[in-house]
Amino acid sequence: MHGALWVSKTGLAAQDTALKTISNNLANVNTNGFKKDRAVFQDLLYQIKTQPGGQSSQNTEIPSGLQLGTGVRVVGTQKVFTEGNLEVTEQPLDMAINGRGFFQILMPDGTISYTRDGQFHLDSEGNIVTANGYPLEPAITVPDDATNITISTDGIVSVTVPGTATPTQIGNITLTDFINPAGLEAIGNNLFVQTGASGDPQESTPGLDGLGTTEQGMIETSNVEIVEEMVDMITTQRAYEMNAKVVTTADQMLQYVTQNL
Repeated sequence: MHGALWVSKTGLAAQDTALKTISNNLANVNTNGFKKDRAVFQDLLYQIKTQPGGQSSQNTEIPSGLQLGTGVRVVGTQKVFTEGNLEVTEQPLDMAINGRGFFQILMPDGTISYTRDGQFHLDSEGNIVTANGYPLEPAITVPDDATNITISTDGIVSVTVPGTATPTQIGNITLTDFINPAGLEAIGNNLFVQTGASGDPQESTPGLDGLGTTEQGMIETSNVEIVEEMVDMITTQRAYEMNAKVVTTADQMLQYVTQNL
């Protein structure tokens, strides 16, 4: 069987995976705090027919040898943690991180997950929670009679209640960062969890230790660039077509052999 058929088959499979990655990016172009993925390609093993540097005679050596590749594969996908645009919403519970860092979210099983999506809400008990009802960690509860919520750039949450002239501090928002954010595992719902590749979480006050500041009344949008994704999609489509053309050409060569020999 013609070896080019199997090589082009790996190319078709790899470009198909790359297209799935691009389609997921485009599907999340309006997802708050979303971080785009990019496919990472790697060539497969080589068949060494002639070893580079091998002796062609007693005093000469082969300069490049004969190495035949066996194709390509997608070895992984990498999250790109560039910051998205900050969109002004004027909603008091909307928060954007201007710089590095993640909000901490308490999951139902007691574990901590992390997010860049700062679109928060209040539940029936006044707790600041995500759209799925998962509370912010450390927990912050807003009093029932609060008339105004203020969140400073260093994470101090204060409210104004009737009968008092001075705002009352009700809690502090802390941020967490990782040595390798790309190593976090995406679990959906705009959430990430720690892995061995991400390193241990490093919690601190917003604006300190390299962390970004918390900006009230703003939301971080997706970092997906539509034009860039469209160009990548066109490139992927053409690569897929070329690999499919190789399959057609190899088939025609085999057809010629079977009909004429």
